[in-house]
Amino acid sequence: MSEEQVEETTPQEEVDIVEGEVEETAVSSEETSPESEEEVEPTCEDLLTAAQEEASKNLDGWMRSQAEFSNARKRMEKQRVDIQVRATTDMVTRLLPVVDDFNRAFENVPDTVSEDSWFEGVEMVNRKMIGILESLNVEAIEAVGQEFDPNCHEAIMQEESEEYESGIVTEELQTGYKIGDRIIRPSLVKVAA
Repeated sequence: MSEEQVEETTPQEEVDIVEGEVEETAVSSEETSPESEEEVEPTCEDLLTAAQEEASKNLDGWMRSQAEFSNARKRMEKQRVDIQVRATTDMVTRLLPVVDDFNRAFENVPDTVSEDSWFEGVEMVNRKMIGILESLNVEAIEAVGQEFDPNCHEAIMQEESEEYESGIVTEELQTGYKIGDRIIRPSLVKVAA
């Protein structure tokens, strides 16, 4: 090669040429992968779909919380009623022997005592106790003339009867009581054979 054909370049020109090549390759790589530096903005439909999914999740969670709260409230109310019934049953069970004693005493009162004015006071105490039991929804269990029911009656003996058919209660020896459907104490009865 001749010297004329070879152009002389200064060192600064060589650096500029090399930098130009580097810039060209950098520009070409930016053009081929635009996602590397910049994210693609989501469309309105994508944003709406994402918001609807999040709203659906929030609604589902809220509905579950409401159902759990409602179930807890029902459980607590049922427990409260059960505790109240147990407490009432316990108190009534303690009062029933006193009521039984009053009933036995009234069945055997001599005429001379029943005419005294203080006896009216004793009868009033008995009526008040029965009123308290009624206010607690305590009911006496029907026995005489009813068909024997082992859930409500406790048979202590059978006897022949011309008045009642077999399996019918003929006599009540001790009154049974219940609160609603719950038996506090079964009736002690005699049953026709």
